[in-house]
Amino acid sequence: MKRRHLLSAAGLLPLLMAEKPLQAAEQLARQPATEPMAAGPFNPDWKSLEQYAVPDWYGDAKFGIWAHWGPQCQAEAGDWYARGMYEEGGRQYNYHLKKYGHPSKVGFKEVIHDWKAEKWDPDALVALYKRAGAQYFVALANHHDNFDNYDSAYQPWNSTRIGPRKDLIGGWAKAARHHGLRFGVSVHASHAWTWMETAQRADRKGPLKGVPYDGNLRAAQGKGTWWEGLDPQDLYAQNHPLSKQSDDNNALHGQWDWGDGASLPDAAYHRKFYNRTVDLINKYDPDLIYFDDTALPLWPASTVGLKVAAHYYNKSLAKNGKVEVVINGKILNEQQRKCLVWDIERGQSDKIEPQVWQTCTCIGDWHYNRSVYEDHRYKSAQTVVHTLADVVSKNGNLLLSVPVRGDGSIDSDEVAVVEGIAKWMALNSESIFATRPWKIFGEGPAQENAAPLSKQGFNEGKGKPFGPADIRFTTKGEVLYAIVLGWPEDGKVLVRSLAANNPLRPQPIQAVSLCGGAPLKFTRSERGLEVTLPREKPETHYAFALKIV
Repeated sequence: MKRRHLLSAAGLLPLLMAEKPLQAAEQLARQPATEPMAAGPFNPDWKSLEQYAVPDWYGDAKFGIWAHWGPQCQAEAGDWYARGMYEEGGRQYNYHLKKYGHPSKVGFKEVIHDWKAEKWDPDALVALYKRAGAQYFVALANHHDNFDNYDSAYQPWNSTRIGPRKDLIGGWAKAARHHGLRFGVSVHASHAWTWMETAQRADRKGPLKGVPYDGNLRAAQGKGTWWEGLDPQDLYAQNHPLSKQSDDNNALHGQWDWGDGASLPDAAYHRKFYNRTVDLINKYDPDLIYFDDTALPLWPASTVGLKVAAHYYNKSLAKNGKVEVVINGKILNEQQRKCLVWDIERGQSDKIEPQVWQTCTCIGDWHYNRSVYEDHRYKSAQTVVHTLADVVSKNGNLLLSVPVRGDGSIDSDEVAVVEGIAKWMALNSESIFATRPWKIFGEGPAQENAAPLSKQGFNEGKGKPFGPADIRFTTKGEVLYAIVLGWPEDGKVLVRSLAANNPLRPQPIQAVSLCGGAPLKFTRSERGLEVTLPREKPETHYAFALKIV
């Protein structure tokens, strides 16, 4: 980015906001500039993006942790709060009435104002995640709520000016790099246009029937309020006709790819999203961008996402001599899987994929939900490790979200889960990191009952649970790892895929050991490789890796 351009946007805005906030916000809204695209061989079209190759660091990493944290976590009421609080009669609407007040008087902007992140210690959290084996860390840059968690040159509603008044992405990036982790950001804001349409509603019954919620407020209406000088439309983006069937809370899901009657964003919205995202890339230089979109943001309604991808790849190529960055996208066709890294949300593939891919999931709700903690409903370390082994055996990575409270801390149950993962990694990490798939990904009854994917994923937990008969394979050089997903009662493991007459492994087996442990007794027959385990189980006996050479 040119220095002159930085001064015209990022540098000028804070000075103006300090003196004349209303005029500054209006001036920003009228900002005509477009962030320049980095020059290089990547052009903003799918054919050109096919040149992309996944960098080695990502193929080796296998495990990342994600802080899916923003102002919606302040309410501690779970996913999609900024939308759900405007859905009359719903759980989050009723919660909002009790905690904050009626959404015609106290809207999502007030939730942001209430958010202070006073206990946030990014260095301590990232240190914990590194101990758990995370090789990369991802932070939420913005969500569908349209709020930027960084020093944004193009979105006045950002965390340096409202709520925490801190550069959250800057703080996460510093911590990740201090601990030697690759740093990524997740970007979800392209959908605010339709996602926030609930804020245009009003109650249909009750004492405030017909009184509009705050989704259509304008800057001029803020005089004398805490948000004077800001335009709510920069946040809510609701100065547009509603989508078809907007009153149906579920219709949005069928319109995620901007079809089926979705209201289509205008050119100004496209330009602002592009500028915000390129500004994010240029300021923080992330190693990974996760887009919560079908393929790329605003595709196929716009080429904005293609332009961002081309800029990102060309920028990395110019800096490193090769492309060292990753873009995650969802619901990709075969061509698009050559251009981006396919992400499966809360689910897994049922086969070894030819390209590196990723599962993203969470130990609880994506946005912090206090009831999950109070009811002790987080995923266990065992569930996370089983998922990790399954994903890695199929050429995938696991990106695991650990929900963060509004105050910036994580709760005691979450700490216990992460520490449990750390204990397993201390013994078995060599079977995960820098490995590649074997000839088959595994064996056992669970694979025979795998649930199919639904749209972007969502087959997690729908198949048969893993047990001691389920084994997942990884390789590293001449070493084969068999990750057994449970401790057999008789203390013996039978690996059927390594039978003496099986062409998958014709060469002799010289030795078998537990990762980090002493050699084990084994026999190889036409039934399989039978391994006798030690009498004493490790603490993390729910999964263990056999090292086979």
